[in-house]
Amino acid sequence: MGLARLAELHGVATAYSPSPGVTVPVPDDTVISVLAALSVDASTPVAVDAALSRAESAAASRLLPPTLVLWSAPDGAAPDLPPSLATLPPGATLRVETERGDSVELPRAGSAEPVEAEELTGPAVQASAWARLPLGVHRLAVGAPDGRTARVTLVVAPGHVPQPPARTHGFLVQLYSLLSRRSWGMGDLGDLAELAAWSGRVLGAGFVQINPLHAAVPGAPTDPSPYRPSSRRFPDPVHLRIEDIPEYAYARGPERERLDALVEKAAALRESVLREPVPLVSAQDTGVGEVASAGASTGTDQGGALIDRDAVWALKRAALDILATAPLGPGRRAAYCDFLAAQGQALEDHATWYALAEAHGPRWRDWPAGLRDPRSPETAEARRELLERVDFHCRLAWLTDEQLAAASKAAGDAGMPVGIVHDLAVGVHPDGADAWAQQDAFAAGMSVGAPPDAFNALGQDWGLPPWRPDVLAASGYAPYRGLLTGLLRHAGALRIDHVMGLFRLWWVPEGQEPTRGTYVRYDAEAMLAVLALEAHRADAVVIGEDLGTVEPGVREALERRGVLGTSVLWFERDWAGTGQPLAPESWREGCVATATTHDLPSTAARLTGEHVELRHRLGLLTRPLEQEQADDRAEVAEWLHCLVGLGLLPEGGGEEDEIRAVYGFLSRTPARMIGIWLPDAVGDRRPQNLPGTWDQYPNWRLPVADARGRPMTLEELTASPRLRGLTEVLRSRTAPPRARPV
Repeated sequence: MGLARLAELHGVATAYSPSPGVTVPVPDDTVISVLAALSVDASTPVAVDAALSRAESAAASRLLPPTLVLWSAPDGAAPDLPPSLATLPPGATLRVETERGDSVELPRAGSAEPVEAEELTGPAVQASAWARLPLGVHRLAVGAPDGRTARVTLVVAPGHVPQPPARTHGFLVQLYSLLSRRSWGMGDLGDLAELAAWSGRVLGAGFVQINPLHAAVPGAPTDPSPYRPSSRRFPDPVHLRIEDIPEYAYARGPERERLDALVEKAAALRESVLREPVPLVSAQDTGVGEVASAGASTGTDQGGALIDRDAVWALKRAALDILATAPLGPGRRAAYCDFLAAQGQALEDHATWYALAEAHGPRWRDWPAGLRDPRSPETAEARRELLERVDFHCRLAWLTDEQLAAASKAAGDAGMPVGIVHDLAVGVHPDGADAWAQQDAFAAGMSVGAPPDAFNALGQDWGLPPWRPDVLAASGYAPYRGLLTGLLRHAGALRIDHVMGLFRLWWVPEGQEPTRGTYVRYDAEAMLAVLALEAHRADAVVIGEDLGTVEPGVREALERRGVLGTSVLWFERDWAGTGQPLAPESWREGCVATATTHDLPSTAARLTGEHVELRHRLGLLTRPLEQEQADDRAEVAEWLHCLVGLGLLPEGGGEEDEIRAVYGFLSRTPARMIGIWLPDAVGDRRPQNLPGTWDQYPNWRLPVADARGRPMTLEELTASPRLRGLTEVLRSRTAPPRARPV
């Protein structure tokens, strides 16, 4: 009982429910390991008793939790106060120091005492002192009559995040896969700006949603997954369009010659990616599958190449080294200095890690002992010695930020009501810059994953260290706030991968199987409040990826705060009734409706069953091929029957007709946003990522291709009659009146 009570006090689950009516106990050694990661010793019964005594004593003597949330009420009405205020002793005093420097005395909960408060900036309103508090992250000072005091963080947040306009559509694309005739072997921010400008102006699109652009861990080879980054706080300069950097135009002499030579190499690299297709899996293979060098599963055996991020970065880094020697003009220098001042310590740490990684390799736990601590004298000395390289990486962050701003402006200028939708990965690489710079905020020896469920009986271990909920709360959620502020600088919306992680995460102790993990709970109220506040400041929509196992109450809590969900056609069925495809009018309004995602088959592969054959060739099926194919055909037949019944699909329609019918179905739902998977628009058959594979499949390295597997450039995509025909299905429903005819 003592261990269970101790775990409860620290938000650690001792049992979980993988399905309704089923409860699975968590092994005691798992609970002990997780508590140790939270700096709680539970290794022996004596240690448990001592830790429990300390925890209960601290809870009894604590005036308030370290972070409080106040949801701002509309029209100046008195808000609902945090319940913990009601537990304060009579006569307690409260004073708020706002983030802008104002000070105000406040009544505690339930008090009707008159309040003498300084007027805050703005018109006076007839409301309580609590209602006059501005939105923001403030400090609340508490004094008790018995002499106890406390200073806690008070987050005053709007009740809802900003909302998109009713009924808009846009594209979903992995940016690296979107090559133009100007990119250097993978899609870049110049391509993003072009896609946004074209689709907004010509197709009336309201947004472009992309993969995370987080900074990667350098290496040979670099992990191509955008969901396992070195840093979520700063973008990766591999996405830069080199020719759009202003200093590029002024290069002369030997520097110009070197840059021109790099441009030629980049063109050759790009053309190697855009060559004719090759099979992903050998046609002769009947076992686990032998991955070919690149391309699409077309049965051909011609040449080609995958997107090679490392080769692209080698060329761009060489160009950036040249451009870093170019002096900045007075205005550019002032803008750079402003950026440095605004980003502060976070950018300095980020750039220092990359400079140290150049000198000592990317695994910071293998660095000399003193350098493993970002605040040590040895790190300070190394930073001085590597000042030129630190400045180089700071400048790369600035240049990337500028091009992100340009892409956002292109979307806005094109009339997009939402604009660029950025993506927030669920965690960071344990060897990366964030894990080094914020070591105290991460749980040592733990990894984020997922418990066993109906889709994966072995559970999942994603290899990402989780944030410690206690450290987040004690810091007023400073790391989380900084992360959101950075990501939302140039975002019209933010997609949060595995949004359920705002509520709880499955922690797996190092060396253990995912089945031996447990859930650790976070203060969802505080996490949502910080999210709502930062989204409000950026005027950005928030989208939660809420697919998979979602505990009761999570979707309702997100909906209450205006966070949109994610609804994928193949998963939307009347689960509580017939089990048949859910009628379009029964879909939820507060969502982004899609036909697929980066982790799922393309719509063409789903309709034809090719995704089952691919998984069979790669040895990923858990049942006989014939059984998998039969179930897949039955599921597709149900949806096609539904589409025919709705008049969306003519009898005997072909594959292209079926894909249009799928998106026509989405257009009949009340969803606020509808996302077209860009590869669907040209009949691409390959998934961008195939969960359960590593080197068996070229995850995150495929260019957008047509139905034959031939890679297509951005220029070809914009001229595609098939793409325009598909978007016309949604255009009449969502496009603004001023949009041009196709």
